[in-house]
Amino acid sequence: MQSTVSPVQTDAPKQTAEKLVLSILLAAAFCHFLNDMVQSLIPAIYPILKKSFHLDFAQVGMITLTYQITASLLQPLIGHFNDRHPRPYSLAVGMGFTLVGLVALSRVSTYPTLLMGAALVGVGSAVFHPESSRVVRMVSGGQHGFAQALFQVGGNAGSSLGPLLAAFIIVGANGQSRLAWFSVVALLGIIVLARVGAWSKTNRPPVRKSATGNTGLHPFLSQGKVYWSVAVLIALMFSKFFYLSSLNSYYTFFLISKFHLSVRDAQIHLFMFAGAIAAGTIIGGPIGDRIGRKYVIWCSILGVLPFTLALPYANLFWTGILSMVIGVILASAFSAILVYAQELMPGKIGMVSGLFFGFAFGIAGVGAALLGNLADHTSITFVYRLCSFLPAIGLLTGFLPNLETKRQRTLKTVSVD
Repeated sequence: MQSTVSPVQTDAPKQTAEKLVLSILLAAAFCHFLNDMVQSLIPAIYPILKKSFHLDFAQVGMITLTYQITASLLQPLIGHFNDRHPRPYSLAVGMGFTLVGLVALSRVSTYPTLLMGAALVGVGSAVFHPESSRVVRMVSGGQHGFAQALFQVGGNAGSSLGPLLAAFIIVGANGQSRLAWFSVVALLGIIVLARVGAWSKTNRPPVRKSATGNTGLHPFLSQGKVYWSVAVLIALMFSKFFYLSSLNSYYTFFLISKFHLSVRDAQIHLFMFAGAIAAGTIIGGPIGDRIGRKYVIWCSILGVLPFTLALPYANLFWTGILSMVIGVILASAFSAILVYAQELMPGKIGMVSGLFFGFAFGIAGVGAALLGNLADHTSITFVYRLCSFLPAIGLLTGFLPNLETKRQRTLKTVSVD
């Protein structure tokens, strides 16, 4: 039997909703671009800070640890709080912390105050990511992987642009003080996020209580199975981000040490690697929507192992090629892991998003500090040889349950939320 609703009555609201969803999704992705571009300036200027403040590698790692561990500890707490007490305008407030931290980093003259400025940037990320990830899921129209991938690629594109901007704008005389120029970027983010917050306040659905009494967990899995699956996902995140920490924090030093590149040439290579991460991110989300997120996780974490094993022994040309291949493959995992975790705990989107974003920041920060200390006692090349085995942890993916059948994925693809 055909529907009694006329085509005109059905199509007009649908078009309005799709236009509104797209505008908010793009706004969130754009602000993620701005947020991560500003953050990526910090590791991009490590050579400048190392020289200006006479730092060793362990102290450089402590800078990364400070701003990433701040975000790591606060994100799940802020996400859990926002699950219970919505604060849509917290997005703009988070970008405000980033702005203050950025200005502080451009003006400080001592190492402790440098760490304080880095911590403020970490607080900004802690506030931004859980709530923005919730908004992205709200506007996804059921295509959660695609929406998260688009949101993530905004951040990755910002991360890739940061080193390039550092190479041509910040590197040189008074490079540290030039960080203040990017406060305009943070101010633009505050303006856009105020609009996103206003939309979220108007359109956020009411909190629904679970009919099965499982406190918002997956309805067809036991509590123990859910928590075991989350533990496996965290182990996979450890593999991914601990390895990426070796590239994000020390790739320029590796290139300078092994191939005697200039700081500017090394940062251009870092830009190419970050661009590969952006490409991998946008690829992984839609594929996960279609074939299942578990398959994407398999291919991304374990599939990168041959390339990481080859990287420490390659020449300059193949180092550039391998690093981009590694970036594309590894980056495809994050949106799949995050959405998989959200589906395990659908009633705790803010807490789950904060936990996984926070863990990503935290393990990257811990990794940077530990690997920096290891590099001081051995060498950067030794660090890369050791880290090349980390993707083998991807074997744990076999313990994850299949949350979707082929039929369910087909129905999600053709349906409109």
